[in-house]
Amino acid sequence: MRVEELAKTIDSTLLDPTATLADVEKLCLDAGEHHFASVCVFPYFVPHAKKLVRGRDVKVGTVISFPYGADTQRAKIMSAENAVAAGADELDVVMNIPAMLSGDFRYVRDELAGLVRSVRMKSVNAGRGLVLVKVIVEACYLDEKLKRLACKIIEDSGADFIKTSTGKGPGGATAKDVELFRDLLSENVGVKAAGGIRTADDAEMMINAGAARIGTSQGVSIIETFGAERG
Repeated sequence: MRVEELAKTIDSTLLDPTATLADVEKLCLDAGEHHFASVCVFPYFVPHAKKLVRGRDVKVGTVISFPYGADTQRAKIMSAENAVAAGADELDVVMNIPAMLSGDFRYVRDELAGLVRSVRMKSVNAGRGLVLVKVIVEACYLDEKLKRLACKIIEDSGADFIKTSTGKGPGGATAKDVELFRDLLSENVGVKAAGGIRTADDAEMMINAGAARIGTSQGVSIIETFGAERG
């Protein structure tokens, strides 16, 4: 893998409650310099980030119902539509984890399907291109049966990606989960690994397991280390 290819898998992430506009500016400038796939910031920062990456090959992503997914369906859909209106190109939506663990699978399914449908309509009506929807399942809370069910729900919802983790739970991405998700999902649904990915070796391991995107707050360090090792 070339360093340019690795860079285009990275969603450079800043989801720290103490983050400032200056921090977002640095995130976006670094992302443009290294040609990352996207930056992922809080909804408040989306308009600012959109201006900063204008003219660059970097998308702007944000999070919806972060980090537990326990908002009401209406609240999640409104948040998603507002994010699209503000300029977000990609949405990382947290699945309703409490509902999933409670066995309310129909609710989880209907909520995600409704959100994806609303995002598609909003983006079309706004004359926007495809806005990607990535569903965060927080895999560390799910046993294998629930992981398999989550894959089916996400596939049926029309979402574009499954994402392993928020990075705020007790466990992050594992190669085993990435491999499981990649095996269970069709080629229409990508796998994003996130949570605890801090080194070039971590990133390469996840990509080898089947991840198409890497969510990390250490994107610059990963790329610089990867490039130096192969320079």
